Amino acid sequence: MIEIKNLCKNYGSKYALDDVSFTVNKGEIVGFLGPNGAGKSTAMNIITGYLSSTSGEVRVGGVDVFENPDEAKKLIGFLPEQPPLYIDMTVDEYLNFVYEIKGCKLNRKKHLEEVRQVTKIDDVRGRLIKNLSKGYRQRVGIAQALVGNPPIIIFDEPTVGLDPKQIIEIRNLIRNLGKTHTVVLSTHILSEVQAVCDRIIIINEGKIVADEKTESIAQVVQDNRRYTVKICGPQREVMASLRSIAGVTRVDATGERELDSYTYLIESQPGVDIRKPLFYAMSKEGRPILGLEVAQMNLEEVFIRIMDKTEEGGRK
Repeated sequence: MIEIKNLCKNYGSKYALDDVSFTVNKGEIVGFLGPNGAGKSTAMNIITGYLSSTSGEVRVGGVDVFENPDEAKKLIGFLPEQPPLYIDMTVDEYLNFVYEIKGCKLNRKKHLEEVRQVTKIDDVRGRLIKNLSKGYRQRVGIAQALVGNPPIIIFDEPTVGLDPKQIIEIRNLIRNLGKTHTVVLSTHILSEVQAVCDRIIIINEGKIVADEKTESIAQVVQDNRRYTVKICGPQREVMASLRSIAGVTRVDATGERELDSYTYLIESQPGVDIRKPLFYAMSKEGRPILGLEVAQMNLEEVFIRIMDKTEEGGRK
């Protein structure tokens, strides 16, 4: 649905986007993740036709964004970081206004009723937008993006400034929209991406540094092996034994305890499988192993590792 090839945007000698390429397939919910200033909003604004590029190609549903911007925009619903609301209008007045300026041809009454129901703003339809809470304003912003039923929905930092309850509500809404739309979610909030996205694209300093399925993103940086293991025996003695196993680089106690067993996090050298040596070492000492599982990095650890690698590469 979205194809980006060799996209660049520079301001003098400063590159906001530097040879960025990626695709978003139909029906995907893709998280566009990066620290502040990484180039996320620049990319989103170019895709949606609000900003020009220095070079490169952007196609939306097969339509060239630069050659046919009006046609491309009809395929996209966009919620920028600051929702484009007219706060002196009521919710109904605003949605009708959006319906008009988008040139929507769908049955007005039925369509706007569906949009209000999906975004759960029916109960505030007659209220002035300036009197709504931040959470409801965000919902109205999402509603305007849905007017015209575009196949692609793009959200730029959709939960900034919301309280925890409102964040959960917006996440659920985005997840539901993903059942019938292609969704791109631009954010710097790690939990946001992990909660709703099928795939993660990470950008830093204007360059794509990772593009993976959410469940396999850790493989980008996790070149060692990590396990959690539950072993019976005195904690201090067991940790000393674990650290003496060839190939083990790190042992930490997790704090979990069950009767006379403790749980440990073990890391090994790259390419070293320590499961058999671990079994033989504990068997020799008569210490039962009650559980052994692969321990994946969480998204925060992955993100930090990728940022560190990017910065190291930039310094060379």
